[in-house]
Amino acid sequence: MNHVPHRTRRRLRLPVTGLSALALLLGITGAPATHASPAGQDCPAAEIFATDNTTVITDPDDPRLRTRLTRFDHEVRAIVRAHGARPAASILLDGVFWSEAGRQATYERSREFDVNRVGRDGLRHIAGVLAKEYGQEAVLTFRCLPRTSPETDAVEIEVPGVSVHRLSEALVADPEAREKLGGGSVTLDGRLVLVAEIADLDLARTFTVSLGADWNEARLSHGDREFVN
Repeated sequence: MNHVPHRTRRRLRLPVTGLSALALLLGITGAPATHASPAGQDCPAAEIFATDNTTVITDPDDPRLRTRLTRFDHEVRAIVRAHGARPAASILLDGVFWSEAGRQATYERSREFDVNRVGRDGLRHIAGVLAKEYGQEAVLTFRCLPRTSPETDAVEIEVPGVSVHRLSEALVADPEAREKLGGGSVTLDGRLVLVAEIADLDLARTFTVSLGADWNEARLSHGDREFVN
């Protein structure tokens, strides 16, 4: 379905493919965001959120959620290089997504890959290769762009102080968040990661605060997101 190396990052990100691709659609608009980062400032050219998982996991203690996706990491880096781009850091993510069909929360271990020296078309092509290679319904990509760019249609949100368990509980208890946000991811050091359309910031902020996170510590990056299948 669908990403923490040990380095300091401005923002982290949610894996997305399969169930995750639908889950990561968040809306962002209206409310002021703290620490908004312009393109080029601690922001890679692009990000890819992906996994090699193709099964639905409903048990948070499932041993498959403890994998570090090490081989997958090496394989994706090789694919990125083979298509003319430059892989940078990648991070592990624990995702929680709402399955409307199963009426339950599902879980997924994935990785977010930073990719440099790549444009829109090249990024789309690489994501398509990954979707096909690993049997994914979709792979999420995010290109970091200036807030005022005509191509900017999304925001990436990172905020510390969230656990996977709390994210799951909140998602199950909040019908509106389940419908509009779908889910989210948490890094191994407890940072919530959401990728959002520029549409529902109030909902995203309310949901984030409900998780016990401090919205004043949230960091946003603007850009263009695409689900590639």
